[in-house]
Amino acid sequence: MTDLDRAPVDDDSLLPADGSAAQDLPAGPALIDVPAARRWLAILALALGGFGIGVTEFVTMGLLPNIAADLLPGQYAVDAAGANANAGLLVSAYALGVVVGAPTIAAAAARWPRKRLLLVLVAVFVVGNLLSAILPSFGLVLAARFLSALPHGAYFGIASLVAASLMGPDKRARGVAFVLGGLTIANVVGVPFGTFLGQNFGWRSAYLMVGIIFAVTFVAIALTVPFRPGDPTATMRNELKAFTRLQVWLTLAVGSIGFGGVFAVYTYVAPVVTDVTRQGDGFVPWVLVAFGVGMTIGNALAGWLTDRSVKRSLVIGILGTGVSVLAFALTAHTVAGLMISIFFVGAFAGSCSPAIQTRLMDVSHNAQTIAAALNHSALNIGNTLGAFLGGVAIAAGFGYLAPAYVGVGLAALGFVALLASFAVDRARSRA
Repeated sequence: MTDLDRAPVDDDSLLPADGSAAQDLPAGPALIDVPAARRWLAILALALGGFGIGVTEFVTMGLLPNIAADLLPGQYAVDAAGANANAGLLVSAYALGVVVGAPTIAAAAARWPRKRLLLVLVAVFVVGNLLSAILPSFGLVLAARFLSALPHGAYFGIASLVAASLMGPDKRARGVAFVLGGLTIANVVGVPFGTFLGQNFGWRSAYLMVGIIFAVTFVAIALTVPFRPGDPTATMRNELKAFTRLQVWLTLAVGSIGFGGVFAVYTYVAPVVTDVTRQGDGFVPWVLVAFGVGMTIGNALAGWLTDRSVKRSLVIGILGTGVSVLAFALTAHTVAGLMISIFFVGAFAGSCSPAIQTRLMDVSHNAQTIAAALNHSALNIGNTLGAFLGGVAIAAGFGYLAPAYVGVGLAALGFVALLASFAVDRARSRA
């Protein structure tokens, strides 16, 4: 093992989670030395997969009323708000699929060559999204959304490790951010376009489009990502040791609780536009664009900031999430307030993921594969939690802005978990 392969320590993280010396930190992803042109083509191929994931995950929110009207017509005719809340279960089902699939696949396939695993995961995406587009009933589409989500966390985890290896140790967070950049750009281009497509040609056309994106991704990864043999020493037992570390759990709590504030708002943004801001369906894609632009900018800045200080980046991301979600609750009744606040919700949401991803890689030691995937389990627990609690608030009659106040509370709890994680660092540095 050379110093080149060693993951850098955050400037204000003195010791790893178990109190061992700093020089015992785990190795980061080994550098993949390839020509610059192929490196960037490979990263673009990985980011294209992130783009497809971003569309399939977020387009449901923009089409929620359309899906509810089609798959739950009886309830929608007498209680549109209740039908929209029930359709929100599609968001929760996807998030639960991520939570289940990420650690399971990452641990079970730890020895696989990463390129081969990426191709299998993308193939599952193709199948899951095509089923979402053609199955006839709400229950079956719910199952298809769960299936579509199973590869999500593992894909981002493995793709992030490959990108970090391609970029080198000094730019690992930027490598992660490039892959996640596909997801954020999806919120600028893919999700609004998918929403427009679904509103005008039926919501199923959006999932058909996503299936095609993943088919193209499969070919792109096959042609550009370098093949490296799997790690014969990797075992499920070693990967699962990540769950024995307190700092892993605290970092997961930051993402799963704090990030729930974003999805408490974003899941129900379409009915907020139509029922609170009093704009037509055609305005929803523009709100999604504002969110996506913010997410893209936040993700890009976070890659740069996280390479300098993981902790500082985390503090900015979680605090900013709480403040921006509160601003949404207070101002979304006006067009200007809606657009500005949703931009900042997206910006701080985009800033959280690279920092949480890098923090997990630091505190997980040799369980790098599962740690990289767990980030997306955590964020999608937040997705599930935010969507569910937001739906409860709406169903209870508190209105479409009530989920935003729920989101403020979730962000505050996430910040408490972050402070607890930092306190553990300080205690162990003094021990």
